[in-house]
Amino acid sequence: MPPRRRAGLPEVSGGKGIQDILWKAANRLRGTMDAAQYKEFVLGLVFLKFVSDAGVFWVPAEARWDRLASHPAEELGQRLDDAMDAIMRENRALGGVLPKIFGGGVVEPATLRELVTLIGDARFAGAGQDVLGEVYEYFLEKFARAEGKRAGEFYTPASVVKLLVEVLEPFHGKVYDPCCGSGGMFVQAARTHGRDIAVFGQEGNERTWRLAKMNLAIHGMDPAGIGDRWADTFADDRHPGLLADFIMANPPFNMSGWARRDDDPRWRYGLPPRGNANFAWLQHMVAKLGERGTAGVVLSNGSMSSKLSGEGEIRRRLVEDDLVACMVALPGNLFRTTAIPACLWFLSRDKGEGRDKGDGRDKGKVDRRGQILFIDARGLGTMVDRTERVLTDGDIARIAHSYHAWRGPSYADVPGFCFSASLEQVAANDHVLNPGRYVGAASAAEDPDAEPAADRIARLTKELFAQFDESARLEAAVREQLGKLDA
Repeated sequence: MPPRRRAGLPEVSGGKGIQDILWKAANRLRGTMDAAQYKEFVLGLVFLKFVSDAGVFWVPAEARWDRLASHPAEELGQRLDDAMDAIMRENRALGGVLPKIFGGGVVEPATLRELVTLIGDARFAGAGQDVLGEVYEYFLEKFARAEGKRAGEFYTPASVVKLLVEVLEPFHGKVYDPCCGSGGMFVQAARTHGRDIAVFGQEGNERTWRLAKMNLAIHGMDPAGIGDRWADTFADDRHPGLLADFIMANPPFNMSGWARRDDDPRWRYGLPPRGNANFAWLQHMVAKLGERGTAGVVLSNGSMSSKLSGEGEIRRRLVEDDLVACMVALPGNLFRTTAIPACLWFLSRDKGEGRDKGDGRDKGKVDRRGQILFIDARGLGTMVDRTERVLTDGDIARIAHSYHAWRGPSYADVPGFCFSASLEQVAANDHVLNPGRYVGAASAAEDPDAEPAADRIARLTKELFAQFDESARLEAAVREQLGKLDA
C-alpha cells in the first residue's frame, strides 16, 4: 500500500508551499550524509516527483512516483535507482545525469520512506518547467546558505549573475562558462534574453556537473553543451576550438595548485603563477572570445592591482591590447561563501563603433578603443541580514545603464561612481585597475541629501568625544572593580 498522507499537511500545487515542503525534506537528511551529497539526493527526488506529475519528460510506468511510493521501505532505494535508469534510457537529454545513489544504504530505509512521503506532499500536476526551475534555484540558494564556504563551488549569488547578464546582454549566439557550477549563468541568460542561445560549459566536480546538467534540462535547455563528463578546464579543455560570443564566469578566487603547462598557447600575455590562477582564467577566456566576443568575469580584488609573480605584467599586456572594456568594484558581503572582496572584469574583442551586421547588436555604438570604463559600485547594495548584501534591481540597472551609455552616445562621467579613462591615464597609474583610483569623490551638489562637509566634521567630532568619554567611564569602572578585588 502507498504511504498515507500525514495529517495536517495540505496538498500543495505550486509556489512557496512546494518550496517549504521540499526544504523540510532536505533538512530531514541533515547530519545523515555529506552536505554535497544531500543536494544531489534531494534534488534527484524532486526531479523524479516533478516529471511524474507534470509530464515534461517521458516516464515509464515503473518509474512513476505513485508506483515507486507503494514499495516497501526495504526495496525503495533500489527501486528509485532503477527508476532513474529507466528515465535516462527513455530521454537522451538526461543520459548520465540523474543520480543513482538511493540503493546503496546511504540512508536508512525508514528515513528514505519518510523523505519520499514528505516529497509526495507536493503536487506538480499542471505545472510548467518554470515551476520546477524556481524550486531548483530556491534549493541551490538554500543549500548555498547552509553549506557556507563550500557552496562557492556551485553557486554564484543571483544578483551578481543578473548583473553580468544585464551588462553583456547575451541575446543570441554561443554562451560559454568554463567553470559553470550548477549552470546559473546559462539559466539567467535564457530567462532574461530568450532561448536563442547555445550554451557551452565545463565543470570539474562530478556532483556539481550533474547538478548543472539537471538544471539545464529542468529549464528546457540542451544539457549536451556541458559535455559528456566533468573535467578540469586547465588540464582538459572540453571545448577546443570554441570561439564564444559571450563568456560569463565566476572562477574560484585565487586558486593555487592548478594544472599549469608552461607551453600552453593560452598564456599569450604571460605565464600565470602556480600559486594563483586568476590570470590563467582571464587568459583562457580571452582565448575563447570570438571576433566580436565579450566576457564578464568575477575575480578577487587583488587581480586589479597585484604585481606578484608577473601578474602586473600580464595585466599591463591585456590593457595595452585593448581587451579590457570595463572594471566594476563590487560592494562587500555579496558572497556569503567568502569574505574576499570581489570585482568584475568586462573584456571585449571589439570596442569600435557600431557595424551593421544585420542583427542590430552594434547599432548606435561609439568608438571606445583606447578607453576603459571604471565603475565604483562599492556603495551600492542592501543588507538582507547581518552578513549578506544583495544588489537591488535598481543597483543592477544603474551599473548596466552606465556601461550601455558608455558604449553609446549618451555617456557622462559621474564623480565618485564612473569614469572613462584613456589607456594613457591607466598607464600613468601603473596599469592598476581599481575604479577608486579613477572615479574621484562624489560631488555633494549632485546629492541634495548629502551632508555638508562642515556639518559632517562637527557631527563626527562630537561622536568621537562621546566615545572618549565612554571609554574613560569604562576605565574608571574597571579600576574600581579591580580595587575591590585587591581589598
